[in-house]
Order: sequence, then structure tokens, then C-alpha cells
Amino acid sequence: MSESKNKRTGIVLSMLVVGMIGMSYAAVPLYQIFCQITGFGGTVQAVADEQTVIVDRQIKVRFMANVNRDMPWQFAPVQTVQSLKVGEHALAFYEAINLTNEEITGTATYNVSPHKAGLYFNKIDCFCFTEQTLKPGERVDMPVTYYIDPEIMNDANMDDVNEVVLSYTFFLKEPSGEKHIAQIVSDE
Repeated sequence: MSESKNKRTGIVLSMLVVGMIGMSYAAVPLYQIFCQITGFGGTVQAVADEQTVIVDRQIKVRFMANVNRDMPWQFAPVQTVQSLKVGEHALAFYEAINLTNEEITGTATYNVSPHKAGLYFNKIDCFCFTEQTLKPGERVDMPVTYYIDPEIMNDANMDDVNEVVLSYTFFLKEPSGEKHIAQIVSDE
């Protein structure tokens, strides 16, 4: 009787561990989807329709760029600041240069600060979350088309926001499982 109970407990605990591991892998994409839908954490809103209302309130947008320590690219905004009216469409560029002698693929993530402004920062077109491949020494300009939603005018919590920072970070895209396999082989 106790052996059967121990087996059942072992199976339940094993399933719990497998479930926890599965949830840890799902946490990042689920959090990303949550942030994109809600604007939480400064995540900008992706829009398909084009805004037409322009309001006479100026907001500065400051651009920042980073690369993950494993990413052998130089990555920087072409312009550091743009000033635009709320609702006005703007186009900004980031420059990426592959500093290696091999083809490199990367993916960029973005963030907006202050975080509360993420709900009103709408990107129409962007290079983020899509793989970008650069040949050895290749240099490219990557465009971002965006606007500040006029709904910002109806949010008293946003009255103090005169500047928004759009920040991108590029990460190296590794071939699926390659690093893990190489690490296992070198550990043997």
C-alpha cells in the first residue's frame, strides 16, 4: 500500500516539476504578449491604422540603442532626439553594423520610458522582433515609423510627460540548440 502511495507521490511531483519547467519557458513569450496588448512596462502599441488627428502639444522623443554583450554589432540611433506634435507621424532611423567577418542574425526588443507613456506610443512600422541578418561588415539603416496617440491628452496622469525615450536592444540569434549542444560536448 505505501509503495503504491510513494509511486503516486513520485508521479505527481514529477509532473509538477515538468509543469514548472514548461511554465518557465512559456513565461517570456506570454509576458511579451501581455505587455504588447496592455502597454505594460513601457511596451509600445503596434497599430495598423494611420492616425489623422494632430494636437498642438509638443513631445520630445529621445532615442537610445544597446547591444547585448554577445552581439558583435555596433548599433546606434541616427538621430538622438525628435520633437513632434501629438498625433503627428514621425520617422526615425537606427544604424546597425556587423563588426565581424561572418554573417550574423539578431533580433531587437524595445521599451518606452516613462513606462506610463508606453500605452500612447504607437509604432506603425518597426524592425523589432523580426530577425535581421547582416553580412560581414554590412551597415544598414533600420526605420521606425511612430506617433504619440492623441488619447494622451485625456489622461491627467500624462500631463507631466514632455519627453519619451524609445530604447532598443539587439540580441544575437543563435541557431536553435547549438550553444546547448556545444556546451554538453565540451563538458564531457
